[in-house]
Amino acid sequence: MRIGFDKDKYIEMQSARIRERVDQFGGKLYLEFGGKIFDDYHASRVLPGFEPDLKARMLSSLASDAEVLVALNANDIEQDKRRSDLGIPYAEDALRLLDIFRGMGIGIGGIVITCFAGQPHAEAYQARVEALGIPVCRHYPIEGYPTNVDLIVSDEGFGKNEFAKTSKPLVVVTAPGPGSGKLAVCLSQIYHEFEHGVQAGYAKFETFPVWSLPLKHPVNVAYEAATADLNDRNIIDPFHLDAYDKVTVNYNRDVETFPVLKLMMERIVGESPYQSPTDMGVNMVGACISDDEVCRTASKAEIVRRYFTTAERLARTGVGAAELQTIRLLMNDVGIDKDFSPARAAALAKEEETGLPAAAMVLPDGRMVTGKTSTILGCASSLLLNALKQVAGVDKDVYVVSNDALEPICKLKIAHLHSKNPRLHSDETLIALSISSATNPLAAAVIEAADQLKGCDAYFSVIISPTDERIYRQLGINVCCEPKFEKRSYYHR
Repeated sequence: MRIGFDKDKYIEMQSARIRERVDQFGGKLYLEFGGKIFDDYHASRVLPGFEPDLKARMLSSLASDAEVLVALNANDIEQDKRRSDLGIPYAEDALRLLDIFRGMGIGIGGIVITCFAGQPHAEAYQARVEALGIPVCRHYPIEGYPTNVDLIVSDEGFGKNEFAKTSKPLVVVTAPGPGSGKLAVCLSQIYHEFEHGVQAGYAKFETFPVWSLPLKHPVNVAYEAATADLNDRNIIDPFHLDAYDKVTVNYNRDVETFPVLKLMMERIVGESPYQSPTDMGVNMVGACISDDEVCRTASKAEIVRRYFTTAERLARTGVGAAELQTIRLLMNDVGIDKDFSPARAAALAKEEETGLPAAAMVLPDGRMVTGKTSTILGCASSLLLNALKQVAGVDKDVYVVSNDALEPICKLKIAHLHSKNPRLHSDETLIALSISSATNPLAAAVIEAADQLKGCDAYFSVIISPTDERIYRQLGINVCCEPKFEKRSYYHR
């Protein structure tokens, strides 16, 4: 895969920028950390060379001067809200995040339960977490937040919140997901710091949109596609343009709330250090793009993936029609359509040729490989096996999975697990391949080639099973499905 982003330059420049901002405020900074710290797969897809854990590695370089607060909305605890990508509750993810930070050598400031109003599950969660030795603070709902600044910046507003004691110059405020109250936690902490005679500042870390790239640059448009369900929009920052006569890009929610945020900062510290939402940011991503054309192409591919993901969700649940229309318009903005990848046309052609579901993938060297449905393998299994053989240098007509491995699995599915579908899913195919590798060196070579498929795009002529999709994602292969089911049924597993 071609590289378009300099990860080493990013770690150096980004950590230096954060240290500058700490010094700007006299040695104490609350950094609102938006997006995903440890598993930012979106950034790694649109900025080839940006690795999913790169932001975590950057923070590791600041570990000796940093500690972390995790914001967790009490309502999310009560409703057992879950991360869509990991499938775990926000409440459990908060503990997972703290474990990872602790492993990085970053201090643990604790968990701040926001919007606390006596929710029973939130109270039980606090007791459980405190029993683990993790500090917990409660922040309460403030009537009229965020517009009632007189109440917010008072003893009855931020003043009622419990103060999380921190000792490091840099306090990273993060959360399991959106709506957790990170900004309010930062501002409340700064209010209490000033009450205690300690000067402290606020800054925001967001990877996207990239403020220094044009509004319609595909990297920024890909961010809009990724957040279409949140109705986020990239816009020119009017406050920055007015203050500095310079065009920068921000997103609508930050621009809309900036006047109130600026007023709150003025009430807390006497004057606002920022004249625009762009001023608040510390993002150095734009300066580390090493090949703009590579990142443009990767971002266009990501926009198309978001289209198919949304179209599939609409077919499954009936939800997402407006979101899909938004992404269609974004594709028009960057001059692409559903056929951006030649793999889609190859998959549809193979389906037309065979009359059964089919799939296709463009390999890292540009070769096209396809997969078809057979009596033993589904199209996802067939494509995976064919792609692995190609990158491993094994002829496509050579059998690398033995019948001795296949037959017991098929028999187990039909005779004992009572499955109506004898075809092997991708996980079952990999198991059969692994069994075969014990006696067949070619099978072992095929398995060892799996990492070479990371970042490839697989297109399917139908919606594949959740099992197949999960295996592909675990292998780092991107999945796009035509929004139709193999069978005309009301219920699809």
